[in-house]
Amino acid sequence: MAHLDESWLDDAGHLERCDSRGSLRALATAGAQVREALTLAREAGIDDVAGHERPRSVLVGALGGSERVGDVLQTLAQPSSPVPVMTRRDVPLPGWVGPLDLVIAVSLSGRAEGPLALAAEAARRGASLLTVGADDSPLADVCARARGVHIGVGRGRVSSRTSLWSLLTPVLMGARRLGLVDVSDDDLLAAAATLDAESETLRPSSEHFVNPAKLAALQLAGTVPVALADGPVAALAARRASSMFARTARVPMTWGELPDDAADLVATLDGPFTARRGGRRRLRAGRHLRRPVPRRPAPTEPRVPHAALGRDGRVRRGA
Repeated sequence: MAHLDESWLDDAGHLERCDSRGSLRALATAGAQVREALTLAREAGIDDVAGHERPRSVLVGALGGSERVGDVLQTLAQPSSPVPVMTRRDVPLPGWVGPLDLVIAVSLSGRAEGPLALAAEAARRGASLLTVGADDSPLADVCARARGVHIGVGRGRVSSRTSLWSLLTPVLMGARRLGLVDVSDDDLLAAAATLDAESETLRPSSEHFVNPAKLAALQLAGTVPVALADGPVAALAARRASSMFARTARVPMTWGELPDDAADLVATLDGPFTARRGGRRRLRAGRHLRRPVPRRPAPTEPRVPHAALGRDGRVRRGA
């Protein structure tokens, strides 16, 4: 398994050389993405989405890194939305979608085939359109022809994995305008301030022993991380973390939501990638799969694994 030397984490030049795509810098702009998206959405006429009328249903078309936008909206809308909110990655567009429905298509480049095809078919059927992506793109053209609302993503956004807030903010604003979610501009600005503070705390130039991200990297190096989330919002973060581990760090990560997924994940702790009691073959515990929970957890109160996300979004370890 890969070895991670803590001195590498404190070498800003080494980190910059390893981060050839500038992912760290892009992620650090999350707060700025929120503020920029608020401005761009207002200028583009987000208040005009769906002709000021609440749609019969909402379908979000997105894939890849943009797919998290649909997941977030669906999760936030479930408790109180008066209309159903669904997600889809590609055609075919469900047969029931028509003039009374709203289709939200999200693609950073505006060229992803799935969202683009969904938007084009929705426009053909007369559904309302809200699109988020590059201004000079086929997606923007489809939206303009359908007289929908298109929100640009600004400049310097090169990856949907590091531009989540540029894509998500306009969608939440449109959903709020239609009464689907209770997320105000003040809430989004507060989120931006929190993201700025986190970016400062996790900055690459800080020493590893005071930087939670670097400490987590050292703890998880050489393991297959497992994240169990407590609640649907935390599950969004767990799924996002799993995607980032795979696509950015090239490391597999298993995730699930308590309580239903706990049994499946705990079962793997007795599998071939963890320590075996007896027998000639013995694997080092934690070398392949970090064992964050007991072999026989209490049935009424599952133990939280090493990478655990609470309802408040905070990471809790080993308890």
